[in-house]
Amino acid sequence: MTTTAPRTRPAKTPHAERPAHGPRLPVRILPLTPAIVLLLLFLAGPIAYCVSIAFTDLQLTGQAQESFLGFDNFTRAFGDEAFLNAVWLTLVFTVLSSLIGQNTLGLALAALMRRASKPVRTLTGGIVVTAWVLPEVVAGFLLYAFFRREGTLNAILDWLHLPSQNWLFTLPILAVSFANVWRGTAFSMLVYSAALNEIPKEITEAAEVDGAGGWRRMWHITLPMIRRSIGTNLMLNTLQTLSVFGLIWVMTRGGPGGRSQTLPLFMYEQAFQNSLIGYGTAVALLLLLVGSLFSLIYLRLLRTEV
Repeated sequence: MTTTAPRTRPAKTPHAERPAHGPRLPVRILPLTPAIVLLLLFLAGPIAYCVSIAFTDLQLTGQAQESFLGFDNFTRAFGDEAFLNAVWLTLVFTVLSSLIGQNTLGLALAALMRRASKPVRTLTGGIVVTAWVLPEVVAGFLLYAFFRREGTLNAILDWLHLPSQNWLFTLPILAVSFANVWRGTAFSMLVYSAALNEIPKEITEAAEVDGAGGWRRMWHITLPMIRRSIGTNLMLNTLQTLSVFGLIWVMTRGGPGGRSQTLPLFMYEQAFQNSLIGYGTAVALLLLLVGSLFSLIYLRLLRTEV
């Protein structure tokens, strides 16, 4: 006759009865408290205040108390031809200088510098990065001197016996777009240089052995392998370009006749020159909405990649 030993329950460990993150959660959040307070104070607070005054008729001068207007400032904006013109010029400026100019030129420079000698890489990188680190106002004055009627560009054209013109008057949005490309290409070049260095050399060498030319390697190998870097670079460049103010202000002040007035300049004119703080803040919120839409699109594209 055999007897079975009584089953014993396993001893409970102290961690089994303790919630996974309960007691430790406040301790973990405590070091983040100063950063959270600063974000609420200097970021969320001003944004909430701007949202509140965007629905009022607040002005800088001649007003004892503001009144609540509801969505009147926003409906006024969409009925304002100057605002619609600023929206169109902002899109043109962003597409020309960021999506096409900085992105394409930065990738081209990164690809060429990868095959260039060390002295050429050092010289080219130094020139491009110098344009990037210059203050926006200084860069604006340099490009103003380049494009003005008696400027460097027309002097070169006269020396080549080619027709010259007042570029800041005839083609102001193209002039400021070129200026933004000249100043901001370095960021794209650095991003793409880091991405290209991560591509294994064995893959490109195998493609060369198979007879793939430079364009085919770029289209079928390089671009697919750096697509996440392309998406990230486009998102950051787009957000930076949407907020460009000082460069255009120094070169053209949005003129002539509003032909280079993007949304940041239109917002500044309404808020501080026309003293319409409520209306200008409503335009600023619309610009913030445009930037948020671009960010969501890019993040969506990056999320769907495998």
